[in-house]
Amino acid sequence: MSKNPLHPLVGDRRGVTAIEFGIVAPVLCLMILGLSDLAYQSYTQSMLEGAVQKAARDATLESASTNIDAIDQAVIDAVHRVAPSADVKPIRKSYTTFSNIKPEKFTDTNKNGVRDPGECYDDVNGNGQWDVDPGKAGLGGADDIVVYQVTATYPRIFPMAGLLGWSSTQTLVAQTVLKNQPYSTQYQPTVVTRCN
Repeated sequence: MSKNPLHPLVGDRRGVTAIEFGIVAPVLCLMILGLSDLAYQSYTQSMLEGAVQKAARDATLESASTNIDAIDQAVIDAVHRVAPSADVKPIRKSYTTFSNIKPEKFTDTNKNGVRDPGECYDDVNGNGQWDVDPGKAGLGGADDIVVYQVTATYPRIFPMAGLLGWSSTQTLVAQTVLKNQPYSTQYQPTVVTRCN
């Protein structure tokens, strides 16, 4: 009778730890990298929100219109301290009142819930067309409401995003709403009803 050549290996427990580690290590590494990426995202988001809040406070002052580029650059610099390759885009829209931060009112003659061509609307911003967002680009004037939003997009710091089904880039958004200081009389546009 011949001896089975694998018989000595069946009872040998040496090296089992290496095999177990080989099975567990990829999952463990992926988990550590994923959690690190989420922590980095949270930190970058908090830096972005802090910079946006400070910039928003600075922008409500009368002197802001002369140094708006410097205010935006301060936000960009704050984000670049933690995400050097981030693409940072600030957007400001101004409204005369909080109640104007919504689509312009229209008369829904056919009752379909959608503004169709020819239905009359209140042209709040005076641009001659119906707008879903009637805000004007920029800081506005005294006593105006300003929505300040900054979007930062940067490549993820770890190359494992595809393994988790994530995008290779991360996009963060911070937004705040504020009211400009009453440093002069607020401009009140004439609301015109148009039917075009």
